[in-house]
Amino acid sequence: MEWKDRKVLVTGAAGFIGSHLVEELSCLGADVTAFIRYNSRGDTGLLNFLPKDLLSHVKIIRGDLKDPDAVLKAAKDQEVIFHLAALIGIPYSYVHPLDYVQTNVVGTTHLLNACLAENIDKIIVTSTSEVYGTAKYVPIDEEHPLQGQSPYSASKIAADQIALSYYRSFGMPVTILRPFNTYGPRQSTRAVIPTIISQALKKGKVQLGSLTPTRDLTYVSDTVNGFIKIAEAPSTSGEVINIGASKTVSIGALARLIFDLLEVKIDITEGAERIRPEKSEVGCLMANNEKAKKLMGWSPEVSLSEGLRRTIQWIKSRLSIYNIDEYHV
Repeated sequence: MEWKDRKVLVTGAAGFIGSHLVEELSCLGADVTAFIRYNSRGDTGLLNFLPKDLLSHVKIIRGDLKDPDAVLKAAKDQEVIFHLAALIGIPYSYVHPLDYVQTNVVGTTHLLNACLAENIDKIIVTSTSEVYGTAKYVPIDEEHPLQGQSPYSASKIAADQIALSYYRSFGMPVTILRPFNTYGPRQSTRAVIPTIISQALKKGKVQLGSLTPTRDLTYVSDTVNGFIKIAEAPSTSGEVINIGASKTVSIGALARLIFDLLEVKIDITEGAERIRPEKSEVGCLMANNEKAKKLMGWSPEVSLSEGLRRTIQWIKSRLSIYNIDEYHV
């Protein structure tokens, strides 16, 4: 696929992965429209970190996934749509689960209806490895049972299935991209890696939730490359595709690796408010990425150590933006 001047919509463009995807697509010459949630401050979120000359060529549309008219207007005349917009915080889903259903399920349905109306060439819907729940076997392939262990993961299961039903019912060229834990520059302290780094640098001590869960960590540039390769490969329509490194590390071991890279010795404590309910905690996530390799030749290129070094460097240079005094769900 030739990206130059191709009309591309990215929903959730102001978020962590979304902002990196907008940046890469713009560098490839695509005509990018960024759909972001309206706020009265005029804040464009993490798009603020894009080079100004690049951002000046991005069309920004403000709206809300829950408004079908706003979504339809954003989709008009687009050729490719990357759907990343969602409520993503797992702890907050325990507080207001209905908001997750309305945004992640109903909002995704609004987008799919807009894609039908506009006859979009390719739609990539972003899932999450959380839909698998605690692994029944590893590595986790795309046929692994889906288990809603939080309201967030349940809403994403529903959104995935709605999207796949549009492929089966209407022949919509939609693909489900299922990223495992993505990390890198711009990520907030709602994620564990920025939490560890920022607390270690600012306080000299670290408080986390459970240290035993294991996660499959993918650097953000590799995840973005997965999005682009899925869009470029015609054989991916109707498929669910894992994007993950197929390697795991426990949260405790991850923290110790970060301390080694920072060249510090720090004690870790567990904060009760950071621990998920027992039956909701996902114990192990490890991707089987063979399908991604087979269908579009994707494999991760950035090692965990190198990705952590890049992330540490970015956070160090912007440490003032990280608020570590409170735990934010």
